[in-house]
Order: sequence, then structure tokens, then C-alpha cells
Amino acid sequence: MLSRIAESLFWIGRYIERSDGTARILDVHLQLLLEDPWIDEDTACRSLLSVMGSLPPEGVEHVRREDVLSRLAVDRMNPSSIAYALTAARENARRAREIVSTELWEILNTTNARMPRRLQNDRVHEFFQWVRERAALAVGIHDSSTSRDEAWQFFTLGRSIERTDMTARLLATRSLTEASGPSWTTILRSCGAYEAYLRTYRGMPSARNAAEFLLLDRLFPRSIIYSIQRAEECMSAIDPRADRVGHSNTVLRALGQIRNDLEYRPISEILGELPTHMDRVQQVTREASEAIRGRFFPTQAEPSWIGEIT
Repeated sequence: MLSRIAESLFWIGRYIERSDGTARILDVHLQLLLEDPWIDEDTACRSLLSVMGSLPPEGVEHVRREDVLSRLAVDRMNPSSIAYALTAARENARRAREIVSTELWEILNTTNARMPRRLQNDRVHEFFQWVRERAALAVGIHDSSTSRDEAWQFFTLGRSIERTDMTARLLATRSLTEASGPSWTTILRSCGAYEAYLRTYRGMPSARNAAEFLLLDRLFPRSIIYSIQRAEECMSAIDPRADRVGHSNTVLRALGQIRNDLEYRPISEILGELPTHMDRVQQVTREASEAIRGRFFPTQAEPSWIGEIT
């Protein structure tokens, strides 16, 4: 497969997943600001922007909910925003038009065209729901109409790496506002994991069980471990060489190291330093993405997050 096509498919998968994950994170935390009057809005908003790798608006002393929406939802020039991700997914689909199915192209093109320039305060939740539905539709169309060849592998590899990163960011926001932060029930719901969690643990969420489920559950598709394993499977299918000693594949080595670190470390220890461990997961996704770029897309510059998380 041409590196141009493979790169476009990889980033279509990443950008679709990024729009979905960003919508989920914003929906949870902006709703929390409305429900809890004791949260300091400026601190919470600045922390959320930092977690999402975005800088506060220049010259703004007090960051408000509206500023976060502007930066992370509808700002088409901010690589951390939903609007940017949807536009970039559509642009990459245009570059790979000979491979991308007509149905997926129409979904991405229509979604980008219908992306609003500004949001009304009373329609924010509906907007986030619309973004999640469009992302699910795009992924469903691709999964149901694409052969499990290299095109599907690169698309799924991008989605898996981005989902690992976005779930880590969501878990990192648990400590944004300390005691006033989102509950584990809220975080589970934002991942669509609440019902699956109840079927697994058969009880109300506790910090240990909820974190364990979102970090380590091998059967839940939004857990970090599941996403890492899926990325490893795709990488092995794309580049199936087997080394007699060690691992020369830098992508598999980076993913395998963080997977083993999470799986064999006590959950209580991870919970005690959750932001630190989630920062490490995000760092590994950047290392893996850079290794993929160097191995398969050597002529192109990699799109990246901005701000503290790049």
C-alpha cells in the first residue's frame, strides 16, 4: 500500500476517535460545572484545557465554560478541538478517496459540512451527542464494508492508539478538581461503560473497581488494555516479522512495555498516582505514533497535539 494512503487511513481513524473522545470528556466536565456550584470555574477550565493539550485563550484572566467550548469544540484552528478533528478526518478521506468507501466519504463530508461555527448554551449536550453518533456511524460503516486487509489495519491501528490516549486523558481528569471532580459513575457513563461495569462487578462503582475496569479489562473495548492489545494485533498484522531475540519493532516494544507495566502493577499503586501513570500512557502513544510515522510514513510531518501535551 502507498504510504500516502496508509497515512491517511491511520489519521482518519485517529481523528474520528479524537472527536468522539473529546466530546465525551467535554460533556462530562461541562455538565459537572453546571451541577456543582462549589467548583472554581477558572481552575477547573484551565485544568481541563491542560489535560486536553490546549492553551487558554490569550489575554483572558478568568477562563469560563464558554471559553472551553470555543477552544475545544468549534475552533477549527485548534488541533485539540472537535471541529479540527472532523475537518482533518474529511481532508484525509479526500486524499485517500480511491480507497475510502463512498459511504464513509459521504458521512465524513456531511459531518464536516454540518459542523456548527458556534454553540448555543442550551444545545451543548445535543451537540456532543451528535458528534458521538456521527463518529459511531463512521466507524460502523467502515467496519461493516471494509475487507480486513492493510487498509482496515491502518484505520483500526489509528483508532486504537487514539482511544488509548483519550481514555488516559479522561481518567487523568478524575483529579482535576480533587474532591469535586467527576465521580467514577460519571466517568463510566461517559465511556459508555456503566452497564458493562454493572454486569461485570454487580455493584455500585468503587474507585478501585471502576479504575480497574477502564484500565485493565481485556473484554471491554474502551479499556486501555483492550485498546493497546488491538493496536498490537494490527501492528503485527501489518508488519508480521518475528525476531528470534527481543523485539526490533519499536511500536510493539513501546506498547508492550506500557501494557506489562499496567497489567502487573497493583491497582492501588496506579490509583495513588493516577495522573502520573496516565501521562506515561499518553507519552507511549506519542512514541508509538512517531515510530509508525518513521516506519511507514517517512515523508510526512505528523499532526500533533499542542500545548503541554504534544
